[in-house]
Amino acid sequence: MRYESFLKRAQGLGSAKSGVYHWLLQRITAFALIPLGLWFVGFFLLLLSAPYPEAIHFFSSPWTVTLAISFIIVLFYHASLSMQVIWEDYVPHELTRWCLVMGTHLLSFFLAILSILSILKIYLT
Repeated sequence: MRYESFLKRAQGLGSAKSGVYHWLLQRITAFALIPLGLWFVGFFLLLLSAPYPEAIHFFSSPWTVTLAISFIIVLFYHASLSMQVIWEDYVPHELTRWCLVMGTHLLSFFLAILSILSILKIYLT
């Protein structure tokens, strides 16, 4: 029988310093995705039956472009944070986990930039 306190058993099991910040960022981005996601779905349903010139006309408004870019940024950041949690929880090998987390962050960043540039190209032409 071991006579150790709970603190002694927990020491050396990892840091508990950054978990709250990560959790809070996930909740903030999830909360921001609610109105942005509803706007995006409504906007997409509106454009689904619209002809191409009318769809391009919708993207001529700075408000539409701002909301679309905001949606893209928050969506990819939230997805990146969520995938990081999955990799950290279920991949046991440290190097593989680090490569997956970095790869996910880079892929999310690349796709967000590509999406934003596509939206800006439509807006500026």
